[in-house]
Amino acid sequence: MKKNLLKSDAVQSLIASFLCIILGLLIGFIVLLFINPTGAWDAIVAVMKNFLTYSRANLQMKNFGNTLVKTAPLLMCALSVLFAYKVGLFNIGAAGQYVAGVCASIYAALAWGWGWFPCMILAIVFGAALGAVVGLLKAYCNVNEVISGIMLNWIGLYLTNMLLTKVKESTSPYTLHIKSAAPQALLPGLGLGALFNNNQYVTIAIPLAIIAAIVILVVLEKTKFGYELKATGNNKNAAKYAGMAEKRNIILTLIIAGALAGIGGALLYLTDYEQWQCTQTSVPGMGFNGIAATFLGGLNPIGTIFASYFIQHITSGGAYVDKTMYCSQISDLISSIIIYLCGFVLFIKYAINQGIAKSEEKKLQKEKLAAAEAKGGEK
Repeated sequence: MKKNLLKSDAVQSLIASFLCIILGLLIGFIVLLFINPTGAWDAIVAVMKNFLTYSRANLQMKNFGNTLVKTAPLLMCALSVLFAYKVGLFNIGAAGQYVAGVCASIYAALAWGWGWFPCMILAIVFGAALGAVVGLLKAYCNVNEVISGIMLNWIGLYLTNMLLTKVKESTSPYTLHIKSAAPQALLPGLGLGALFNNNQYVTIAIPLAIIAAIVILVVLEKTKFGYELKATGNNKNAAKYAGMAEKRNIILTLIIAGALAGIGGALLYLTDYEQWQCTQTSVPGMGFNGIAATFLGGLNPIGTIFASYFIQHITSGGAYVDKTMYCSQISDLISSIIIYLCGFVLFIKYAINQGIAKSEEKKLQKEKLAAAEAKGGEK
């Protein structure tokens, strides 16, 4: 029974994820000890507690809501990476597609006065368009999607900065508040904020992201379309021989992946939780953190939901580290260590499978030896 459980992909993913988390926290704690051993334990506890640092239940719920607000776009970026990876593609361009979604949704809301739904549709279109460029280059020019994706990340960032300067505050580099300048573009709350101490930022973004994860699971595992996409990813030549349109599938995969990341940008900025800074010189980490969430979740859409929340939980928890003992970047360092180790989930699963195979081989040899001895004794 124990052997069968360890062979389960879900159990292996769970074990690998927990090992990465524990190892990441341990390394982070050791780093804190080297910097200032006095507050190391309190710092690592603060990262893990996050909103539980507050003693009052109403503050805990409000800040729990804030963590969920940023989990929704992270989950969409993770699903973008996961969808492409299942088809044998590495969508590192999710960060740029996320930025494209941010640009489309904010500009449509502030410049054109659109409502939240058409703003989200435009974010999907912009993200999908950036994904389509990567897909076309991959399918027809055999350009590696990692190279084209990284280049488009920066192109998307600087185009966004240029375009959004038209809707920024006159005295700061930040875009206008959607709540005051375009309230019609705010995502509806549907009473969800009331569950989190009237947190106005908690909207339908959270259930929409969860529904998207379930839809992706169904598409990939239960449909002919999903099977064709995975077959193309595993061996595009075999897929072509079987009559599948491998180029179309590659392009379509990256269009869908881009759309998922694009809507992630809208799910955050249409809550007015953040304003875009038009002088930003680095691509937002949301897309790259999505890569970590994908692997920490064991490449499973449902596992990715929990992995996305955990990564956002520790990222937000870093804000509660005592800044009198550690510099402001220490929280990012701890989060980055854990996120980095998430990339070893597949390696740990491989090691588990290797261990199981060796164990079964030894057991089989013992059984053969016992059978040979028993046969010799009979003679």
